[in-house]
Amino acid sequence: MQGFAGFLWLLNLALILFSGFALIDAATRREDAYRAADKQTKPFWLIILGLAFVVSLIFGILSFLPILGLIATIVYMVDVRPALRGLPGGGRPRRGSSSDGPYGPYNGGR
Repeated sequence: MQGFAGFLWLLNLALILFSGFALIDAATRREDAYRAADKQTKPFWLIILGLAFVVSLIFGILSFLPILGLIATIVYMVDVRPALRGLPGGGRPRRGSSSDGPYGPYNGGR
């Protein structure tokens, strides 16, 4: 039984890491990228993935709720994340240069 308990502990740890990665990935994407990819909104996915993360922390893998959280995390990773990554810029916030103005980069009047 001790080996099985160790296996379940590792499985639960993997579930926590998987849902945590999906939550962080969803949080770093732009809000408008979700609309451009024709997916649910960013707050929707943050709530669902946040609940999946918290439930996997509180309950063990043998409970029903972490399984639902795992399904939601898999849906995000298989459907939503590839659609967001397929957008220009990968759905990530743009980092402008220090010389960028409101209409694009400033080229020094050339």
